[in-house]
Amino acid sequence: MTSYKELGLVNTRDMFAKAVKGGYAIPAYNFNNMEQLQAIVQACVATKSPVILQVSKGARDYANINLLRNMARGAGEYAKELGFEIPIVLHLDHGDSFETCKECIDNGFSSVMIDGSHFPYEENIALTKKVVEYAHAHDVTVEGELGVLAGIEDEVSSAVSHYTKPAEVVDFVSRTGVDSLAISIGTSHGANKFVPSQCTRNAEGILIPPPLRFDILEEIEKELPGFPIVLHGSSSVPAEYVNMILQFGGKLKDSVGIPEEQLRKAAKSAVCKINIDSDGRLAMTAVIRKVLAEKPGEFDPRKYLGPARDELKKMYMHKNINVLGSANQA
Repeated sequence: MTSYKELGLVNTRDMFAKAVKGGYAIPAYNFNNMEQLQAIVQACVATKSPVILQVSKGARDYANINLLRNMARGAGEYAKELGFEIPIVLHLDHGDSFETCKECIDNGFSSVMIDGSHFPYEENIALTKKVVEYAHAHDVTVEGELGVLAGIEDEVSSAVSHYTKPAEVVDFVSRTGVDSLAISIGTSHGANKFVPSQCTRNAEGILIPPPLRFDILEEIEKELPGFPIVLHGSSSVPAEYVNMILQFGGKLKDSVGIPEEQLRKAAKSAVCKINIDSDGRLAMTAVIRKVLAEKPGEFDPRKYLGPARDELKKMYMHKNINVLGSANQA
């Protein structure tokens, strides 16, 4: 067994307590390869932001859990080399079973999410509690989920969303012992977070998504004052990247995300962790398409992955400073 402490990582306990008190959210960025990890670390060091490195089931299958563990170890050393040591969490995103969570804990993850939200309520509690008991024995923090997000991202898929019921949150948290709670208030997975019928269109024909249910968030905060809340599916799907992808041969119909001003508002509440994955994919894909379209003879991966990495860093810095408020909080 490898402890996350041997890798120079931290769990989320102190990180979340500071974020709730300070009115900002910790960035939780998914990564699958070296360039994504470099961009995340560079951006968070440059902005002096704590960070949660998220690994989905798809990423574990793609990159190998042993490589991911050692990449996280390297991230901490890389941050020091860049000149500023930042708190880094290695987090399992959407763990689907006790066995998956246990494997990650045993392999150096400092935080895990167990997503039992698609199960009946009592089954969700039983599964989450089992994970919490094992995780806490190793000082690993656990994120649970109540409510279901719509959309598709990696292996997580749901055709419809179910808002979190504020009346259930105290019972769920007290019976499971989770350290944070992912809720559903209108965010959604993927780049196509909403169908056109859910949106309105402005004068230019651009889709305007439905607003987040801040009324539900406020009720949850009343029930669980000061308790760490998590938002999944919180990419804003920047039009500049969507348009670049379309310009250079891609196909992304009616892509729309969560407006950044709504995420900033959420970050000032008890929401202390905001998950962003699709925006990173879009930025990377847009730049790679642009480079290959403008230089069709290019075949050196460094020549298109390097510019993509630089754009990712730029985007992550913007998120930390202007959306999440996590800059200068490390």
